Amino acid sequence: MRVIADLHIHSPYARAVSKDMTLENLDHWARLKGITVIGTGDFTHPKWMKEIKSKLEPAEAGLYTLKGGRPETRFMLTVEISSIYSKGGKVRRIHNLIFAPSIETAEKINTQLGWLGNLASDGRPILGLDSKELAKIVFGIDPEAVIVPAHAWTPWFSVFGSMSGFDTLEECFEEFAPQIFAIETGLSSDPAMNWRLSKLDSIALISNSDSHSLQRIGREVNVFEGELSYPGIMDAIRSHDPKRFLFTVEFFPEEGKYHYDGHSSHRVRMAPEETKRVGGKCPVCGRPVTVGVMNRVEALADRPAGGKPPNTIPFKSMVPLDEIIAEAFGMGVSSKKVKEEYQRLVKEVGTEFRIL
Repeated sequence: MRVIADLHIHSPYARAVSKDMTLENLDHWARLKGITVIGTGDFTHPKWMKEIKSKLEPAEAGLYTLKGGRPETRFMLTVEISSIYSKGGKVRRIHNLIFAPSIETAEKINTQLGWLGNLASDGRPILGLDSKELAKIVFGIDPEAVIVPAHAWTPWFSVFGSMSGFDTLEECFEEFAPQIFAIETGLSSDPAMNWRLSKLDSIALISNSDSHSLQRIGREVNVFEGELSYPGIMDAIRSHDPKRFLFTVEFFPEEGKYHYDGHSSHRVRMAPEETKRVGGKCPVCGRPVTVGVMNRVEALADRPAGGKPPNTIPFKSMVPLDEIIAEAFGMGVSSKKVKEEYQRLVKEVGTEFRIL
């Protein structure tokens, strides 16, 4: 069967996240969007895990459904961990996703991570834990658990980020690097940008929304053909087989917050060649700019733009339906008219992904 999966979202217990991101609302909005499997997000937070255990029930292996809800939506145990630590003479700020094959595994992970930091402080906990040590803990608990570097190119908080990241997965995860079989491209990059690095040829490129609100779930997703289960999804990602991992749906990276260099406070955005021309300094304040995703890809790439490895998973770039409606009406996505038209369309025509 065809499976549309968004495996990175956040709960109401994470900072800057809508309080409407309840399991009930996620179930409803996943059906509106046409999402088959959605991550729970934030399973390390004690209150959110309590809700997961009380409101979800087992479905297929490693997947759960909402008790009393409609059967279309499946939930998978996921969380994003923020690791801040020193390595190689530099402060590293790395965000990693953990996918757990069961509530039991998630609880064991929570127990060990709870010894290292306060998991109740934020849905996305901040731990002084080396990514290598995180991998050691997670894989030691359950070899079926998965770690995926989140939004891998974001300047401040990612494995390849210009401000605090590494140049290779091996530098970050050391002996556990062979067990890292996927990275999340993030909103500010797309697969074509990642294809320029031959060292990522064997790494699957997944895309998720990292949503903090109901309307933005599904803005990036992964589309599979095969078994609806946690092992089925993970095997499809590992496979590099376009008959199983059909494609990803991508946000246009140019619209991403960190695609270009600049200073957001001064509304300065520059392509890499412009940054080079001005000596890497903000034309407003004269301080060094934040080096964005495009520039960082250019720095690490060993293929020209347009280059790609022999085996790739395709992608489709799409604009969310409510943004198309808003553009047509000449008004904001949060306006009453846009919301009403969105609801009318998904009721009369089908899910958002069917319409798109």
